[in-house]
Amino acid sequence: MQDDQNAFQFQEVNREVSQLLDQYIRNSRTGKTPVLKQQTPETIAEKLKLESNFIKGFSSIEDIKSFILNYLDNTNHLRNPRYMGHQVAVPQDLSGIPDWIHGSINNPSSLYEMGPAGATLEAYMINWMLSQLGWFKGDNLYDFKLHENSGSGILTHGGSIANLSALSAARAAIAPEAWTEGSPKDLVVMGPRTSHYSIARAISIMGMGKNAFVPVPVDENEVLVTSALEEVYQEQIKQGKRVMAVVANACATSTGLFDDLEATADFCERHKLWYHVDGAHGAVALLSKTDKEKVRGIERADSLIWDAHKMMRVPALCTAVLYKNYNSQVNSFQQKGSYVFHEGDVIGMDSMPFTVECTKSALGTKLYWSFALEGEKAISNFVSNSFQMARELYHYLNNHPDFYCPYFPESNILCFQYRPDLISDQQQLELRYQLIETGDFYITSCEVDGKRFLRTVLMNPLSQEKDFIAMAEKIKTIAHRIIENSKE
Repeated sequence: MQDDQNAFQFQEVNREVSQLLDQYIRNSRTGKTPVLKQQTPETIAEKLKLESNFIKGFSSIEDIKSFILNYLDNTNHLRNPRYMGHQVAVPQDLSGIPDWIHGSINNPSSLYEMGPAGATLEAYMINWMLSQLGWFKGDNLYDFKLHENSGSGILTHGGSIANLSALSAARAAIAPEAWTEGSPKDLVVMGPRTSHYSIARAISIMGMGKNAFVPVPVDENEVLVTSALEEVYQEQIKQGKRVMAVVANACATSTGLFDDLEATADFCERHKLWYHVDGAHGAVALLSKTDKEKVRGIERADSLIWDAHKMMRVPALCTAVLYKNYNSQVNSFQQKGSYVFHEGDVIGMDSMPFTVECTKSALGTKLYWSFALEGEKAISNFVSNSFQMARELYHYLNNHPDFYCPYFPESNILCFQYRPDLISDQQQLELRYQLIETGDFYITSCEVDGKRFLRTVLMNPLSQEKDFIAMAEKIKTIAHRIIENSKE
């Protein structure tokens, strides 16, 4: 009887949750709800009845419903056409189902025997991503064996872990003794000074210290100056250092602009250096018929990270770390544990030996599902259209007398200022704060060449020109108020 009651409650709760999520998605898509409600954590805690629910538990379905309603009410509505904020995917409406499945069955995919379906989907999607680079040498995408001349890869929970995994492989290539004896003191990593902070953090975690990251100059738009690579390299050699890896961006986090991947590859090949591309955001240009040229040379890298939870409409987190040669992956980690690492042939494929992580969620399921919902062509078109939206916004703002854009966009990221002759850097930031406090729009900001800019990331297929116009007018209204207040 108790089992029957539990089954009934399960069905009823699932039905209620489905209805609430459906309402949330509908309201978001139509813009009926604010993009963001700025509430204090204390206010949210009270609305969620955190203390009461924590101590006593949910006493009824109504309690669960109330909790979910308040939770959804205090979230960002990414599907709102006027969400232009962080580099987080605006997922398809049905994208949450894989997480729902995984949360119900709890089959980690890091060991095949623990989650065979999830592990299979991960292996399939890794083969597909490798094929986009020309790194897959199998007979078909169902070929899950490691081939001598083939690439390899795994899915991880985010770009930080992926960068750490790739740089660990780079260290294993130049200093295999580091796993047992620690990182040699003479190793350094070169990369643009605007490299994502996870690069320096990975280096520190590996025991090399953040000073082991050697910044290479960038231009006024934060693009790597490839002509400076040789000078920086030779200076390191004079100091008795060994360059463990060279990092390039595809694309820069702040500006969305791409480093010259081909020229960087030429430099790395000339000096036989490990070449790592941080393609967390921009590697997806591989899928675009109109923008693929921006990542020319990416296939010459030794390792690459590629976030699916940015531009492939996959809910966070889901990042691939890919290697041109499978030996790089095999050598990156050398841990042992008789309870999980088995000698000899086993059924399926395990990713656990090749990553910082032990237990992983079914990341491959989320990635596969995103494509299965619409098809590969639809994702490709989404990427191209998102990049095109940024160009359209650029043209609109650049032709507006009150706005200034420092560069032509190469991805779906665009930085701009409102009247830099009247609005200071600090006021640009204040403008952004006031804009998101209205709940009508969500944008971010960044510094480019020492100046503060407003920043948009266009990832919503529902965004239209009218939303750009409305944003510009809202910014104009707020800016006028800031200017007037500064005169008082």
